Amino acid sequence: MILLLGGTSDGTDLAVQLEQAGFSVVVSVATDYGYRLTKEKVSHVIEGRMDEQAMCQYILANQVTLLIDGTHPFATIASKTAMAACQKAAIPYIRFERPSSTLDNTLPVDSIDEACQIAKKIPGTIYLTTGSKTLGEFASLLPMDRLVARVLPTISVITSVENLGFKAHQIQGMRGPFSKDLNKELIKKEQASVMITKESGPAGGLKEKIEACQELNIPCIVIKREKIEYPLIFQKTSDVVAYCGGL
Repeated sequence: MILLLGGTSDGTDLAVQLEQAGFSVVVSVATDYGYRLTKEKVSHVIEGRMDEQAMCQYILANQVTLLIDGTHPFATIASKTAMAACQKAAIPYIRFERPSSTLDNTLPVDSIDEACQIAKKIPGTIYLTTGSKTLGEFASLLPMDRLVARVLPTISVITSVENLGFKAHQIQGMRGPFSKDLNKELIKKEQASVMITKESGPAGGLKEKIEACQELNIPCIVIKREKIEYPLIFQKTSDVVAYCGGL
């Protein structure tokens, strides 16, 4: 059996193709939201975060012969955990990751702290499209009254954002994908003077965010991915399916 760590549209699409190719696949997702979206397309889905020990136990108990890490490019803890579990369980690990986008016409940075240092110096509203998990860091490093965050419109996410101190008018609860024009309208609505986002790649709509900022003539600060040395990495679903067929 193949264990695929999912949570992204790319990972779900890969799971569908693997099932269609005749492989036995179970997709592991961290949240109820991810579970519901994945279950619409994939037969076998499990929910819940696993540490190294739990993941290793699951691999051994369910006779997993291959782990495919299809988590978000910024879910680095999950990737490192999976690599360690695979090494302990003595099974192959492969990374399936959406390709990076060009960062032309952006202000690329290596960390949230660096992004905040730049944004602080730009007067006006700071528009965050970085997801909800790291909003607490932004709230601690930037003036709260200058922030607007775009997040998934689920009860758990909205509640967590409100608990950080964000008011209703500072929260845009929406699910992508977002076109360039929609990005522009959302930015204009908030009269934002700078956007902070992540190097999420084409599937994460980075190109459309950058283009929207360009046309509105506002800076787009992009937090780059952490560089991790994966033992084996693929960026095309067809290559992963071919690799699985050769095992």
